[in-house]
Amino acid sequence: MCGIVGWVNFNDDIKDKIKEIERMTRRLVKRGPDEEGFYQNNNVLFGHRRLVVVDPVGGQQPMIKEHEGNRYILVYNGELYNTEELRDELKRLGYTFNSYSDTEVLLTAYIHYKEDCINHLNGIFAFAVWDENRNRLFMARDHLGVKPLFYVKQNDEIIFASEIKSILAHSKISAVIDKDGIETLFALGPSRPLGDGIFKGIKEVPPASFIIFEKGNFILKEYWKPKACKNKQTLDECIESVKNLVIDAINRQLSADVKVCTFLSGGLDSSIISYVAANFFKQKGTNLETFSIDYEENDKYFETNEYIPNYDKDYIDLMVREIGSYHRNIILSQDELVNYLDEGVLANDLPGMADIDSSLYLFCREIRKHATVALSGECADEVFGGYPWYVKSEDLNYEGFPWLKSVDIRKSILNKNLRFDLEGRIKKYYEDTISQVDYLDEDDILTRRMREMFYLNIKWFMITLLNRKDRMSMSNSLEVRVPFADYRLVEYAYNLPPEYKFCDGREKGILRRALKGILPDEIIDRKKSPYPKTHNPRYTELVCKRMMDILSNKNEPILYIIDRDFVEQTVNQGAKNINHNWFGQLMSGPQTLAYLIQVNTWLKKYNIDIDLK
Repeated sequence: MCGIVGWVNFNDDIKDKIKEIERMTRRLVKRGPDEEGFYQNNNVLFGHRRLVVVDPVGGQQPMIKEHEGNRYILVYNGELYNTEELRDELKRLGYTFNSYSDTEVLLTAYIHYKEDCINHLNGIFAFAVWDENRNRLFMARDHLGVKPLFYVKQNDEIIFASEIKSILAHSKISAVIDKDGIETLFALGPSRPLGDGIFKGIKEVPPASFIIFEKGNFILKEYWKPKACKNKQTLDECIESVKNLVIDAINRQLSADVKVCTFLSGGLDSSIISYVAANFFKQKGTNLETFSIDYEENDKYFETNEYIPNYDKDYIDLMVREIGSYHRNIILSQDELVNYLDEGVLANDLPGMADIDSSLYLFCREIRKHATVALSGECADEVFGGYPWYVKSEDLNYEGFPWLKSVDIRKSILNKNLRFDLEGRIKKYYEDTISQVDYLDEDDILTRRMREMFYLNIKWFMITLLNRKDRMSMSNSLEVRVPFADYRLVEYAYNLPPEYKFCDGREKGILRRALKGILPDEIIDRKKSPYPKTHNPRYTELVCKRMMDILSNKNEPILYIIDRDFVEQTVNQGAKNINHNWFGQLMSGPQTLAYLIQVNTWLKKYNIDIDLK
């Protein structure tokens, strides 16, 4: 994976302002620690940082390729999983290649297909191409938004980068948050609307979208979304299709010129990825290396609940024996979780998922000591219905985001004098999202609602987790791939009838059936358990202490926007007065305080100007 940067200005000669691009590019050194490259002409500057995964020599960037008298310049962050098929297709059309990298395949695909190239790609990507003869910039982001791409557009000028920190390094850009940004952080955070960078003026290319930018012309267009189609297969045929799609997606993502490993929690999703990967590497005469995460004394304090029904360890041990992997269990301390809340913010450029961020940051840091690429099980729950809100009627029929029922707590935290409208903002984005769902006329009420829940999940909940995974991993120069985000799998699952998707009366029923006979029955039958979190009361104590330190310093920026009395009361009660999770299944009372700590860190570290006019 890599980091990309660009600046296009149609009105001014910016060729001599390469220092701006150099500064922006070096903010992305963790995304690409291995190489640096630049391109410049009168109106265009590109920068690139590279993490070498495939073709160390042939994949260098910015990549320039000439065809029929025109030059095309590419900066690209991602991996194509249909590289060989696409290369063969382009060879049949008369093109030649100087490398075996997916970078050259992508650039050649653009040369031939122009904007339609994205309909020939299977992978995770964010890229920009300068089409020299047409004087046109083309930028695109992958189907599910695994790879990020932010930008600022002002008249006939655009500045873009893989991360917000890079854009803020440009001398023309200031760190400002207005009322809309603060309202979004507290109404929807850590999720955010597609295309919204929270900072005033900073946007993000939404998933499955592209931009065409020319002098006097700016086009932002969605190129893909799940379409409703009539299912014509039997249940058994669907089970076989799911199995084949899942295994193919995993196998496609195992290729690299560097060491590849997997995350293993002992759950259904990570277990099938690790099983397929282990077989892949056994055929090459090597063993797979797997990694899991836990917390000091977690076994002592662990308590089951409806969202976290069992402990991971026994299931991890079972899978390690089954596949013969070399396994490492990373154990984190409570002090690390709290101390690295700030690193989570700096990686994300925004407040995130509290210790769910810092734990993943630390986990990826340890994995990077042993591997450069990892495969992870994100997205299976969104795609196959693994969350409670797919099966609990009160959640399924909730007219809002079912993982976001904490609006009363969110309102209580905010300064009442600032008059934020959290309910209005939530309602607007919920209704806007639902309005984009594709149905069939014949869909019954349940099928229609399942399509809506599916769409809400991939456009809101899933993208939040994908953002987290990208930022925490790439801040440690670790590339994490997510096979369940293969758009073919998403398209297929969107049209599975509810009685198929939840066959056997189970969440992810069809995925369980598809893996029957492949994974041990104990794994198949295990109830869904989320990403592991700490249960140690020391974490709450440390978070409360840090929040009290903030409350005690009148110069802390967050004090302007929160209700100090309510937050102090929350700290004094050890966050037990917070009776709804802040977000999803994992961010409960202590994580709510940790989120506020992250907001304060963000305001301070980025020296953000709060503009409430």
